Amino acid sequence: MTGVVSNTSPLTNLAAIGAMGLLERLFGRLHIAEAVRLELEAGGHDWPGRAEVAAAPWVECHRIENRSLVLALSQDLDAGESETIALGLEIGATLVLMDERDGRHRAQRMGLRTMGVVGVLLRAKECGFLLAVRPSLDALRSQAGFWLSEAVYQETVRAANEKG
Repeated sequence: MTGVVSNTSPLTNLAAIGAMGLLERLFGRLHIAEAVRLELEAGGHDWPGRAEVAAAPWVECHRIENRSLVLALSQDLDAGESETIALGLEIGATLVLMDERDGRHRAQRMGLRTMGVVGVLLRAKECGFLLAVRPSLDALRSQAGFWLSEAVYQETVRAANEKG
C-alpha cells in the first residue's frame, strides 16, 4: 500500500480556512494514524477538521503496528507526529503532510518525503485548484492562527508567481 499520510496540523489548518477539500482533490485518499484522530478530539473540543475527518470517506484511520518505533519517536516528538511517521513507514507512503519542523526533519531522516500546508497550497495552485495562494496564506494567518514568517510568506507568493 502507498499513499499520503497526514499529521494533525495540515488537517486543522486547512479545515480552519475551509480548504480541507484540497487534500481530497490533490491526493484522492488520505491516511491518518489513530493518534491524529485522537488529537482532533482532544479535550472534547470541536477542533477544525474533526467533523470533516469523521465524515470523510476518503480519510482512512490506522492503528500503528510498530509500537516500539512510536515509543522511540515519542522521546522527541508528540504522539501525532510519532504515529504519523510510523504510519508513513508502515504503508510505504509517497508523502507525509506535516508542518512541525522537528517532525519533518525526523521523517526526512527516515527516508520519507514531507510537505507542509504551504506546500499543499502551492501544489493546489499548480494543479489549478486555487487561483492564488495569497488569500489562503492570509486566511491561515488570520483565521487559523498559523504562524508564517514574512520571509516564507514572500517566498511562497513568489514561488506561486504572484505579485509580492
